[in-house]
Amino acid sequence: MEKWLENHKIRPLDAGAMDICRKKWDSIAKPLHSLGVMEDDIIRIAGITGKPEVSLDKKGLIIMCADNGVVEEGITQSGQEVTALVAENFLSGQATAAILCKKTGADLFPVDIGVAVDTSLINRKIAYGTRNLAKETAMTRAQALRALQVGTELVGELCKKGYKIIATGEMGIGNTTTSSALACAFLHREPAEMTGRGAGLSTPGLQKKIQVIQSALALHLPNCRDALDVLAAVGGFDIAGLAGVFLGGAVYGIPIVIDGFISSVAALTAKMLRKECADYMLASHVSKEPASGIVMEALGLRAPLHADMCLGEGTGALTLFPFLDLACEVYTKMSTFEDISLEAYQPLT
Repeated sequence: MEKWLENHKIRPLDAGAMDICRKKWDSIAKPLHSLGVMEDDIIRIAGITGKPEVSLDKKGLIIMCADNGVVEEGITQSGQEVTALVAENFLSGQATAAILCKKTGADLFPVDIGVAVDTSLINRKIAYGTRNLAKETAMTRAQALRALQVGTELVGELCKKGYKIIATGEMGIGNTTTSSALACAFLHREPAEMTGRGAGLSTPGLQKKIQVIQSALALHLPNCRDALDVLAAVGGFDIAGLAGVFLGGAVYGIPIVIDGFISSVAALTAKMLRKECADYMLASHVSKEPASGIVMEALGLRAPLHADMCLGEGTGALTLFPFLDLACEVYTKMSTFEDISLEAYQPLT
């Protein structure tokens, strides 16, 4: 079963398509690279798809929803029941991400990959929440692998339906704790540096959260053989599912947009499992969580948006869609220097 991780082929980005795309940008009648990251992202998408003609006309958001047993330790402001309540609101259109999806023209795919109760969401439930990582591994190695497969399979399904780009989101009370624990484990950082207040912890609550993560890492890491073991020990089904989405982007050649801290840790998890998949990711924004910039640096990505967002659900990733749509509009419709009989700009030496 674990051969699944190794058997999927991930091709390098298409250098030829990227070169054609870059040259087209340089031919457009404006100063060279004057749209900055807008140009870089379109070039990257050309490399991901293997096509210099970039179209993002069919967009999707996958939200992985799951509960985390570590909430038993009192490290959250909200109760576990909030996960299911918010998750159901994705279907009713009342959640923030649902409203943003409607405005940005993205289709919403909320997935129950491990909510503690039954829901009306797309059912890919691995279990009714993870175990308490403060006392035992959050999930088995087989469960972690299955969650990865769920994410990858969903990307394959959307790819067959013609989706051109996928944003990532999550919902799960306690998942900033699992994200911080994974980030510490993968990047060899201390919990005090990588742990934030999540949805709004008090200072004593934050200190308890840090202590729980410290204890969990001390308990589990000595027994971890690889990244999959780390994910199983201190991760969550939502993070594992999203890591699978990032893997799926690389397998099926479709760009996957990172949301905030939790989504970026899922992206980091995917990179730890298959480093090649990092080329298929696009950063959206830098979250308010303290470790967000550190994780983004580890991914080798630069997020264009700095808006102090920390809501989750994919809200930050969705804000990148209008940014990319504007870039595509210029890329496909603006006149070239040749069109207007103007001498092209030359690179400065």
